[in-house]
Amino acid sequence: MYRDNTKVIHIGDRVIGGGNPILIQSMTNTKTNDVAATVAQIKRLAEAGCDIIRCTVPDMEAAQAIAQIKREISIPLVADIHFDYKMAIAAMENGADKIRINPGNIGSRENVAAVVKVARERGIPIRVGVNSGSLEKELVAKYGGVTAEGIVESALDKVRIIEELDYDNMVISIKSSDVMMCVRAHELLADKTPYPLHVGITEAGTVTSGNIKSAVGLGIILNEGIGDTIRVSLTGDPVEEIKSAKLILRTLGLRRGGIEVVSCPTCGRTNIDLISLANQVETMVQGYDLDIKVAVMGCAVNGPGEAKEADIGIAGGIGEGLLIKKGEIVRKVPEGELLNTLKYELEHWVG
Repeated sequence: MYRDNTKVIHIGDRVIGGGNPILIQSMTNTKTNDVAATVAQIKRLAEAGCDIIRCTVPDMEAAQAIAQIKREISIPLVADIHFDYKMAIAAMENGADKIRINPGNIGSRENVAAVVKVARERGIPIRVGVNSGSLEKELVAKYGGVTAEGIVESALDKVRIIEELDYDNMVISIKSSDVMMCVRAHELLADKTPYPLHVGITEAGTVTSGNIKSAVGLGIILNEGIGDTIRVSLTGDPVEEIKSAKLILRTLGLRRGGIEVVSCPTCGRTNIDLISLANQVETMVQGYDLDIKVAVMGCAVNGPGEAKEADIGIAGGIGEGLLIKKGEIVRKVPEGELLNTLKYELEHWVG
């Protein structure tokens, strides 16, 4: 697999590449210089399972805020830089664990060299990021439009600039909102570079459309053995990105742990408010560190059978439901007590 052969890169106290577990990233949507709001959001994300967080650094005030933020969080912080190389240097001086730059938009080679010099002194990795939306005009002309080949050439050109400055502590990120173009670009790039890849579908959309596009794109890429860190980009609460990323990794068998919830799609036999119940269960189980499957079924006709593959489940009836363990009916429970009954079982779970 590609990921087994990539360089090993240290980001704070986390390690990626070389076959290490795939880590989940997100990005804050607070103003970075609002330290209290940014720290609060990062703590929520870390609690949800975020491994690495990225914050935008558009000005010196944001760069200086990193020092305060770092003192209050427990996960590595990546500083996202565009246009001004001085912000990259300031971010590193204030404790950023990694920086994200596009060497093509921070000015001259001297500016890039100044950034690399500080990164080398501090042992800070550089994430070289290229998006299809900002592909150079000459590459668009060369390939007759925005293409996977153009994205890869652009990324490798930027990597070469840093390599020529005798630095190879890098992670590469290439993104597109075109899912299949993004897949193709990663397939091409994986054959051409030893650096770890951060994978995501950029500008994927709202929670609904973004989840579908990310699941398809990331599912294909990761299943081919490509990718060392991932982000599910959603227009919404970034905690939703973490939930989705964990589920994608677990579905692909790339991460264990956490409760998997399965539920039926409802039909005319459903006599309880299954939709509300399933959503409440999915929210509730986020707080448990159990590697089990929970089934939420809508009726007693198929419920016990469909729940056999789950470790524990509930199946609705008329004003009541069944508690099921390992496919066996344990007891009947009034509908209003189903959620609390399941919660009690999880709190006292013995595998």
